[in-house]
Amino acid sequence: AELERGRVAEAQEELVASGALSGSTPPSAAGERAVRYAVDQLGKPYRWGASGPRNWDCSGLTRMAWAQAGVSLPHSSALQYSYGTRVSRQDLLPGDLVFFYSPISHVGIYLGRGLVLHAPSTGDLVKISGIFDSYVGAVRL
Repeated sequence: AELERGRVAEAQEELVASGALSGSTPPSAAGERAVRYAVDQLGKPYRWGASGPRNWDCSGLTRMAWAQAGVSLPHSSALQYSYGTRVSRQDLLPGDLVFFYSPISHVGIYLGRGLVLHAPSTGDLVKISGIFDSYVGAVRL
């Protein structure tokens, strides 16, 4: 399992480093700091209620990533949705928080090109995924 985690993290870090996620509009400086911190967490295990640095749940990861940019967030995906400014899906920028399910119970960090970095669920690792069907909204901090 540890070898698999290492391979997943390595492949995802290579993807980020390749520039393939770069969009035409760069993130804000704060958004860049949040994204960089989140990328460094790739491959770490999910654990409900965890806030790092070895394990993460979704809102613990977004909370700590944005803390690196000086933004204080609660450890709750539903509460995080009430922070910042709402943005439409077509206006997403890297660093924006994207939310899923109704009621909201999951959050990730938008990377660009339709990709989200998130801590998905028990038994999984922090990873990059496409925005999934259960998307409900986004905020810019």
